[in-house]
Amino acid sequence: MGKGTLSILLTVTLTACASSGAVPRPFPTPGGHPAPTAEVPAPKPPETVPVDPVAPTPPPPATSSADGYALAGTALSLRGAPYRNQGTDPSGFDCSGFVQYVYQQYGLPLPREVKEQFRKGKKIDPGRLEPGDLVFFTTVAPGASHVGIAIGGDQFVHAPSERGVVRVEQLSATYWRTRFVGAKRVL
Repeated sequence: MGKGTLSILLTVTLTACASSGAVPRPFPTPGGHPAPTAEVPAPKPPETVPVDPVAPTPPPPATSSADGYALAGTALSLRGAPYRNQGTDPSGFDCSGFVQYVYQQYGLPLPREVKEQFRKGKKIDPGRLEPGDLVFFTTVAPGASHVGIAIGGDQFVHAPSERGVVRVEQLSATYWRTRFVGAKRVL
């Protein structure tokens, strides 16, 4: 047999073994007796829990402690909820009702009105915003008249207006940057 033929034969043999699903026998041991084989049970497929793709994720239960990432996560889970003037639940929110609802999920009470929410917490420099901080804007009246929740980076989530839904925006967008009046940390 030539070198090329042996090489091809070896390649075909090794390939056939790998693709045939055959289980190789154990190597022989000194004395001519094969090594004992151990029965290895076939792995069981993981159990799956059916997920309803239509059902919204329920908010976490109210607790007395929270971190900003948890608050931001809850706020983000409410994206798409419709705007409703005076709304305070997932069937419809206005901006302050949205913020109040998210904070309530963690046992953190906030006043209902934007101006009252602006009086709470510790003033934060905009360059030091963290997820869960409140961001305030002047939109329909002088002073703080709109509020959202910082989610990290240059973004915040809020209930914008009667034509919108809860959504994410960029703080650096011209509209929001020119109307920013301050940020507060309530945690």
